[in-house]
Amino acid sequence: MPVSLGYAKLDRETGHAEGVVVESVPSAEVTVLLARARAGDAVALGNAYAAVYGELKRAARLQLRRMRDPIETTALVHEAYLKLGGSSLSAADRNHLLALSARAMRQVLVDDARARKADKRGGGQELLSLTAAANSGELAAIEVLKLDDLLEALHALDERAAQIVELRYFGGYTEPEIADMLDISESTLRRDWRRARAFLLKEMTS
Repeated sequence: MPVSLGYAKLDRETGHAEGVVVESVPSAEVTVLLARARAGDAVALGNAYAAVYGELKRAARLQLRRMRDPIETTALVHEAYLKLGGSSLSAADRNHLLALSARAMRQVLVDDARARKADKRGGGQELLSLTAAANSGELAAIEVLKLDDLLEALHALDERAAQIVELRYFGGYTEPEIADMLDISESTLRRDWRRARAFLLKEMTS
C-alpha cells in the first residue's frame, strides 16, 4: 500500500509518486521540482523526494547500524516522509531536502525511543557511539533521547555545529557529504565537529 503525504502518494518499494514513472533525476533538476511543488504541483513534490530516495535509504541504513533499533530502513525513510509533511515545501534544493529529511528521521527515532522507553519492558535505550577524538579509539555511549536533548542545547550555542551532529547521527551522512550539503569546506566541518563533540562529551560527563 502506498503512503499518503497529502500531496502525493509514495510507493513503498520504489519511492516514486504513485502512478508516475520517475527516471533518474539530475540533482540540478530537484530545485525545479521543489519550486513546482511550492506552486502546488503534488506530483512534483513526490518526484523530488523520489529523486533523493536512494540517498535517504543508504543514509538511514548506515544510521540504524549504530543503534539497537528494530526499525527497518524502508520504514524509517517512509515515516520520515510522513513527518516532513508541509515542511518539505520549504526545501529550496536537494541539499535542503536531505537536511529536512534528516531532521524528520531524528523525530521518528526520538518518538520511537520515547514510546519504547515508556513500555514496561524498559525499551527505548538505543545507544549511539560518540567518538571523542578522531582515530583516538575513545568512545562514549549516548542514549538517543539524551542526544536529542543535548542537540537542543547545542543548537542555541552553535546552530551549524548542531546541524552537523544531526546530519551525522540521525541522518547517517559522511563528513564529505555533510560539507557539501552545508556548503562549507571539509576543514571547517572538522573544526565544527570537534567543537560539537567536545560539548557533547562534556555535557555527558558533567
